[in-house]
Amino acid sequence: MHLQVALDERVGRVVAVAAVDNLTKGTAGAAVQCANLALGLVETTGLPLVGVAP
Repeated sequence: MHLQVALDERVGRVVAVAAVDNLTKGTAGAAVQCANLALGLVETTGLPLVGVAP
């Protein structure tokens, strides 16, 4: 998770933004897929075929 917090002093408010990525979708999955290709591994190594929800 990427978390960013900022203070808006003008109105006295804290602004918090969170971004979550998992290893089957999004940028994290693409990074694993590209690393697999660069290392000569099977493209889907380490990427589960079925997503897991909490």
